Amino acid sequence: MKICITSLGPNLDSPIDPRFGRAQYFLLLDEKGNLEEVLPNPGVHAMRGAGIAAAQEIASWGVNVLITGNIGPNAFGVLVSSGIKVFLAPTGISAREVFEMWKENKLSQVQGPSVPGHFGMGPPPGGGGPRGRGRGGRGGGPPR
Repeated sequence: MKICITSLGPNLDSPIDPRFGRAQYFLLLDEKGNLEEVLPNPGVHAMRGAGIAAAQEIASWGVNVLITGNIGPNAFGVLVSSGIKVFLAPTGISAREVFEMWKENKLSQVQGPSVPGHFGMGPPPGGGGPRGRGRGGRGGGPPR
């Protein structure tokens, strides 16, 4: 059995990535929790279709279980049609902790998407990035 966990970093001590299609890394584990492979997500910066591409890629690796923070409708459809079981995990904890939760049956298998399409667009969580203030740089405050 192959288990895939979305991760913000390249090891089991990294926090899980709350996004699926734009996750930074995919960690592939065996049923005992041994890390077999770390794969950077080639579609992390895709303009569109990142979730579908990631789902197709994971299916081609023979993954049986996906554990992630959220899943959109298009990716969910591809995963389910490929026979992959999807589990959602709380964010802010390590991939290692998430695996243990799954192994102890503390995660529920999802029956549908958890977020709308295009949820994961933008910079990675905690990654900062520019935070524009809209037109003219005034933001939503009182007029000057």
